[in-house]
Amino acid sequence: MTRKSILITGCSSGIGYDAAHALHKRGWRVFATCRKQDDCDRLIREGLESFVLDQSDTASMSAAIEEVLTRTSGTLDALFNNAAFGFPAAVEDVPTDALRSIFETNLFGYHELTRQVIPIMRAQGHGRILNCSSVLGFVALKLRGAYNSTKFAMEGLTDTLRVEMRGSGIDVILIQPGPITSKLRQNSIPHFEKWIDWRSSARKAEYEEKVLTRLYEDRGPDTFELPASAVSDKVWRALTDANPKARYKITTPTYLMAFLKRLLPTRLVDWLIDRM
Repeated sequence: MTRKSILITGCSSGIGYDAAHALHKRGWRVFATCRKQDDCDRLIREGLESFVLDQSDTASMSAAIEEVLTRTSGTLDALFNNAAFGFPAAVEDVPTDALRSIFETNLFGYHELTRQVIPIMRAQGHGRILNCSSVLGFVALKLRGAYNSTKFAMEGLTDTLRVEMRGSGIDVILIQPGPITSKLRQNSIPHFEKWIDWRSSARKAEYEEKVLTRLYEDRGPDTFELPASAVSDKVWRALTDANPKARYKITTPTYLMAFLKRLLPTRLVDWLIDRM
């Protein structure tokens, strides 16, 4: 029996890394992609199939898809769009070019890769597309405006695609983690240092108090933080449930905020978030 295949982006660490290994152990043929060749080489040594895929580069995405089709003789059962980055900053301090940069990877890359995969899945009559969103895809946390906006946009795009794919055999699913152990914070530092002139900001004191210590100091896990394996478990369910949900939530904050958003007025939710 032919193993089912999945292409996963952002596998160098965190959610993508854990999902790639977890699905491989469960018998899936995993194409674990990374932006850098060194990370791909490391995954190959660990027993995975890996090659470069840069979600900010259309040619890189096309080459990766072609590699998948060559290795599988033209099929792909699932795509897990996971690669993303963020950086902390007040919206007023985010240059528009910085916003373009984060959207290029966190949204436009998802969109382009999905567009390239849909014809493959449509031709074979089935497929599942999983997009990794966040609790910050439906709740806006201050000083996270750039990341928030990409995830909010992704949720809208994913919901639309899910409706449009009805009857095609292609399921489109959102994965919604809260705080998960990863290198997202460390990986945000180069982007923060490149784009954010916090010393000249009207919010300089707020950066010093709330951003810099969190960004540069190892303060241990966040409250309610779960390991990446918690996401892998939900990814497995999203791939194998006979009738998959539109959304799979992970961590207490995700469930709690979804409940409060339904229950409370927006201004009261804002007040609660402002005190977190």
